[in-house]
Amino acid sequence: MKSQIALVGSVLHPTDFSDASNRAFAHALAISVIRQTKLTILHIGKLISADVEWNDFPQVRKTLERWRLLDPDSPRSAVFDELSMRVSKHVKRSLNPIRATRNFLEDRPHDLVVLATEGSNSRPDWLHRSDAEAIARGSGAMTLFVPSRASRGFVSLEDGDLNLKNILVPIDEKISGVAAIEFARRAAEIIGDGDVSITIFHVGGQMPPIPELAEGSDWSWQTLLRHGEPVESILTAADKLEANLIMMTTNGRDTLDQALLGSTTERVLRKANCPVLAVPAGN
Repeated sequence: MKSQIALVGSVLHPTDFSDASNRAFAHALAISVIRQTKLTILHIGKLISADVEWNDFPQVRKTLERWRLLDPDSPRSAVFDELSMRVSKHVKRSLNPIRATRNFLEDRPHDLVVLATEGSNSRPDWLHRSDAEAIARGSGAMTLFVPSRASRGFVSLEDGDLNLKNILVPIDEKISGVAAIEFARRAAEIIGDGDVSITIFHVGGQMPPIPELAEGSDWSWQTLLRHGEPVESILTAADKLEANLIMMTTNGRDTLDQALLGSTTERVLRKANCPVLAVPAGN
């Protein structure tokens, strides 16, 4: 299967500074380290930038030191000098974080947006699931939804350990699953430790046509066909397989609003016990 999909070269992580955002931050940081790419951390709230403390932001260097990727008390320059990763932090004042985040993405497009899907009452609480979904609909970018209370993920906030063992890729006959299948293979190759199982899953009478599946020593493929209601079937399969990641293709950039709103993808991410990556078909 020849790839026509661009690699992730930039990651945006919107944060409300809540504990609920920490798990999403860990995933955004790990992906940025692995890809040696740009990580942008964005906070939107009522305060102007002068009123926001630098320490309010997720601590990139301290986290990388805890993960033993940097030496203790490393200088700020070590993030780039040793890990070839650029980090920028931005504060935008707005009472409408959804619109402000969309505007930020229009001015500064990113390949991947990493969003928490829970908020917290301890801080400005705008990263509810519905808000995260609304941001994703308007971005046109791949969006990784990381539930803060999910039982499974593929990055540990505490020590940075990667645990990508099982990827579930639901497909249907209406939208090409090529993008999600290709990103599943890439994730297995880049993040996995050599034994990732990728399950292509369909709910219906017969499996839709799928592209040729690239062989590799770091991953294996299987297909799974089930009958029933699609959302519950996907969630049940993810739990039985102990999936660390669900990858789903949406209709593409031009119709992402309609593709995600009320779609199977949106309903899956509301209940999933692991991160969900929405991949626009046009990517």
